[in-house]
Amino acid sequence: MPSHLYADRPAQPPEPGPVDALISRTRRLRGDVDAVRRDTVVDEDDPRGRWQRALCDLAVHQLDDLGEHLGQLREGLPPVPESSGLPPAAPGTTAEDRQTRVGSAEWNLLTDEVTWSEELFQIFGRPPEAGPLPLDELGSTLFSEDQPLLTAMVTDCLVDGKPIDGEFRIVRADGRVRTLHMRGEPVLDSDGCTATMWAVLRDVSELRRSQRAVRESQDSLQRRQEIARTEHRLAVELQEAVLPPWRGSLRFPHGSAAAMDVAAHYLPSATGSLIGGDWYDALELPDGRSLLTVGDLTGHGVSAASGMAMMLGALRGMAIAGIEPGPLMGWLNRLLEASVQPALGSALCCSYDPARRVLSWAQAGHPAPLLFRCGRGRALRPPEGVLLGATAGAAYGQAEEQLEPGDVLVLHTDGLAPQGIGFGRPDGTERLLALAPRFLAARSAQDCVRLVTEEFGEGEREDDACVLVARIGG
Repeated sequence: MPSHLYADRPAQPPEPGPVDALISRTRRLRGDVDAVRRDTVVDEDDPRGRWQRALCDLAVHQLDDLGEHLGQLREGLPPVPESSGLPPAAPGTTAEDRQTRVGSAEWNLLTDEVTWSEELFQIFGRPPEAGPLPLDELGSTLFSEDQPLLTAMVTDCLVDGKPIDGEFRIVRADGRVRTLHMRGEPVLDSDGCTATMWAVLRDVSELRRSQRAVRESQDSLQRRQEIARTEHRLAVELQEAVLPPWRGSLRFPHGSAAAMDVAAHYLPSATGSLIGGDWYDALELPDGRSLLTVGDLTGHGVSAASGMAMMLGALRGMAIAGIEPGPLMGWLNRLLEASVQPALGSALCCSYDPARRVLSWAQAGHPAPLLFRCGRGRALRPPEGVLLGATAGAAYGQAEEQLEPGDVLVLHTDGLAPQGIGFGRPDGTERLLALAPRFLAARSAQDCVRLVTEEFGEGEREDDACVLVARIGG
């Protein structure tokens, strides 16, 4: 910051055209950023939203500073009376900015005279009639931990002729705390000795508050992301521990001429970050029948995965105990009602009797199984059944379907379709039913699963999904 005493001639302003254009562009950009800030909805529980709003606040403050500096560049440094020695108030700023943000001071070391601008009195919250603070009393307004910094800056300036450039916090008479940025230089007399020291003090409290808000919200966002990564890992581990570990096709009941060939697959969401409560399972029951089931609990993360583990464990236990699919759904509904974390769920439970080739099944707000026979497919007519956890004491119907050798059953959860396609709509179901000729040519249930995943696995699914295919043997 050059001293005015060393200027050979008054500072000349630059050509106004380019600077005026920059000022206009800065003002337009400031207005655009402020509009974005106003439109940013801040939710206290949303760290990303708080971080975005804090960045907008900081950008507005920085654009205000840029506009102020460009205004100074346009006006140039006007001549200052020799008796004053004071730098000019910041030109190009509003009256409120000059009153509350930038002030100047001069301390005459030879006469002990102190001169403050009107703005500096306002920054310090000090009435003009009280007079400006001498240099040795200025530190009394500072935080105790900031006082050594001011002492070091002033000493370096007066003794070694170094410019002042630093920040400190003051406590005003009204108790308000402000952060000031001080820049100044010594003014030398004809003998090269320090005669006076002048400085410009700028209130940067709001700017620093915005910067601090950005840091804090970013730290909060990073902590949330770390927690989310940990929860995701736990959910994946829990899901892998609960879902059947088998790969490829299974055949059961063992030794039966009408044994089913069963295969299943879990398809993650498009992002891979949403671990939901989807499940699939197939097992041989003690009475020779086979259990087929798929289902889905609302929610994502550890809570959904743990709820899925609870439901699937209960379902397995009741099926092994011989409870039929319809009553079994009623007990699952009661279990979900009694759980600590309320949730909704859809489920499909099938019991296959190989001796009679009869499929008994029940559903709770879930897509019906699709039956493929002789190159054609259709959805089974669903029995009565509402979502699990939706109604206390709900009753669930049970339906039967006679199967034939070579029939293919497809069970799935409703997240299987890509974004914009739901299985409650004809286009989603038709895409599956259109696979009927290819299922007819497939040699195993695993081949059928592969066909489904080729059709739906690469789409932009919003949610994870499960598909289970059972092929009836001859």
